[in-house]
Amino acid sequence: MAKTLLEQLGPWREQIDALDQQILTLLNQRAHAALEIGKIKESLNANDSILKPEREAQIITHLQSMNSGPITDASVKAVWAEVISACRGLERQLRVAFLGPQGSFSEQAALEHFGHFVQPVACQNFDEVFRLVEVGEADVGMVPVENSTEGAVNRTLDLLLNSSLKVLGERSLAIHHNILTQQGTLDGISRIMAHPQALAQCQNWLARHYPQIQQDAASSNAEAARIAASDPTVAAIAGLKAAEHWGLQVAHASIQDDAQNRTRFLAIGNIESLPSGNDKTSVILAVPNRSGAVHEMLAPFAQHQVSMTRLESRPARTGQWEYYFYVDLLGHQNESSVQSALAQIKQQVAFCKVLGSYPRQA
Repeated sequence: MAKTLLEQLGPWREQIDALDQQILTLLNQRAHAALEIGKIKESLNANDSILKPEREAQIITHLQSMNSGPITDASVKAVWAEVISACRGLERQLRVAFLGPQGSFSEQAALEHFGHFVQPVACQNFDEVFRLVEVGEADVGMVPVENSTEGAVNRTLDLLLNSSLKVLGERSLAIHHNILTQQGTLDGISRIMAHPQALAQCQNWLARHYPQIQQDAASSNAEAARIAASDPTVAAIAGLKAAEHWGLQVAHASIQDDAQNRTRFLAIGNIESLPSGNDKTSVILAVPNRSGAVHEMLAPFAQHQVSMTRLESRPARTGQWEYYFYVDLLGHQNESSVQSALAQIKQQVAFCKVLGSYPRQA
């Protein structure tokens, strides 16, 4: 006689229950080990950060190298980011600043990067994110630096130039914009609100479908969602997290003009990340306004076989047509090739600032 579905599933469910118990036991053993490390640091009066970007990246990379499936490497990364966050949080919750209010893509990037066992600190603008980290009211911050459709986030570039904070990580998010309203339609809507970058990323779609509706800028997409939650005449462009948090409905989904739309975020803080084995280094350079200066600035990278992954220019605001160049390199600043290239560059440029080295997002 054939077994019923429950009879067939029973042994496997029992096995899962037993495995879950073993996993829980091991997780608690890991947590105890993390707490002992904290006690050792405290006994030695080691003024050591609870965040170790290179160590956390090495743990995940090592586990991925041993992974035989069927769990994907991306799932390994997501699960262990939370495990690490939970263990780190037993010692002290990391205070993470981001552009708020809650439900923003910046918050999503922060939680994916640092895990959910943190103390979120929502800020009104990028300047406040930097300020809170600089004065120690937040341990780290998360800010957008570039979008695949609209390019650089200029305010972030300007703040990086003038801040003492270091870049200690990166996170790339697929950005799916949605029109959110109280009622799930655009009936009675007189304004569509979003951050200027989001409006630009959806400009063609909006022009085709709702050219008659006024578009207004908000300080963030999540702020637009907050306003829409209290005003039935306002539609917000934001992510699903914002819809969930502010109790809005999706009137139109995935309205971004580029289906592959992504935004890259940078984690910033007061700590230096040591080499992880797979790193990037970000620098800002400036050269005299003369013929061949930019070529000379970049030549040492080729000479020392250092690959560039990004080159962005920003006006220096001197009125002399001078520019700052934001450059991302493969490798850590302590590696000999990067070190040699930077040493040579510093001798010939007008300005050189190393923003930091950090684990590269796979």
